[in-house]
Amino acid sequence: MYKSIILTEKDNVATALENIPSVEDLKITIGDEQRVINLLEPIQFGHKFAIQDIAEGGYIIKYGEVIGRATKFIKCGEYVHVHNLEGTRGRGDKDAV
Repeated sequence: MYKSIILTEKDNVATALENIPSVEDLKITIGDEQRVINLLEPIQFGHKFAIQDIAEGGYIIKYGEVIGRATKFIKCGEYVHVHNLEGTRGRGDKDAV
């Protein structure tokens, strides 16, 4: 079984706790809810993947905190990193959440 972490029900990304190949039927738990994710690409240890669709400009939420905005539409199961995420934490030119 592949391991990932989601801390709050607000999170829209999970973090891989081990290298995970692209797989169908990756089971994750959000609160009391079990969900199945089809990973669209391999995810390396410590990296993020979307656990729901995220609209372009939408907030990326990890561990209950906004860590950035999507620079393009991100599909559920897609790798989330600098190619589709713009960090907003610590930036004076972005609205605080």
